[in-house]
Amino acid sequence: MESFRQLIVWQKSIKLVIEVYKLTEKFPKSETYGLCSQMRRAAVAIPSNIAEGKKRKTKKDFLHFLRIADGSGAELETQIVIAKELYPKLDFSKVDNLLLEVQKMLITIIKKFED
Repeated sequence: MESFRQLIVWQKSIKLVIEVYKLTEKFPKSETYGLCSQMRRAAVAIPSNIAEGKKRKTKKDFLHFLRIADGSGAELETQIVIAKELYPKLDFSKVDNLLLEVQKMLITIIKKFED
């Protein structure tokens, strides 16, 4: 596999970013520099780290960046928990489902490279 763009986990994480942006657009303006910004940064960090790790060309580096991407997923998961408490009327289902899928894929790939 030549490009990070071919990785399904990268493709799914791009979809996650788009859904996070769509969701956070519905947050109040007062959240622009707060939770909204944090969630977007955490979401963007996931595919960004997958891409950077893949470009580094070594398994060790790729594994390192996959772990960082997984950490950003946990960060986003925490922020979603907070957002659900603050904005219970919003629909988080697409973001929840995509994040869970990406997290499972990352864990699987990480385990594969750790063996």
